[in-house]
Amino acid sequence: MAPKVSEEYKKERKRELIEVAKKVFIEKGFVHTSMQDIMDKAGISRGAFYSYFDNIDHVFIEVLKYDDQKDIQYFVSSDEGPIWPQLKKWVEEQQFYIEAIEQTLLYAKAEFFLSSNYANNKDNFPYISERYKRTTEAIEEVLNEGMLKGEFRPQQSTRSIARYLLSFINGLMLDTFQLGHEQTKVKNQLSVLLFSLEKLINPKSAL
Repeated sequence: MAPKVSEEYKKERKRELIEVAKKVFIEKGFVHTSMQDIMDKAGISRGAFYSYFDNIDHVFIEVLKYDDQKDIQYFVSSDEGPIWPQLKKWVEEQQFYIEAIEQTLLYAKAEFFLSSNYANNKDNFPYISERYKRTTEAIEEVLNEGMLKGEFRPQQSTRSIARYLLSFINGLMLDTFQLGHEQTKVKNQLSVLLFSLEKLINPKSAL
């Protein structure tokens, strides 16, 4: 009789497979990655792999969820100290991530969003709109917390500011991927973002 596999083991094994898949997507992009590529990299049989994932689209969505969850954690503010320095630090740290953009999922994401499966069947991929909503809400929650603490006096709605911040970062990532960080001057652009963000949220420390 085969030993019963615990739910905890399956959860951990799936996480490991997602991490392997992420590496393959970064290396090969979405279009040129196959289920077999990931299976070979993970050293797992076809039957075992398909017990976790249905197809390559499913794998990619799970990789996105895993990657997004780590991003969301950046917007969980600490109870220690004011929020503005934490937000400022996050923006400044984006420089290292954006300058190393070729080592991220950006290319694979662009290919996925342009793929016929997604472009023609967006309703079958509800997570894509959900991920934007969740990230925006996470940023908005931090800004609202700053308001409640009396630290921020926003000049626009916190939802609009959250969307602005997210759109700026996403746009800078895409430009840098296409042109290179030497041309987009990531550090300088992030300095401009911080300047405008400070004006928008009007933190008490800046008064």
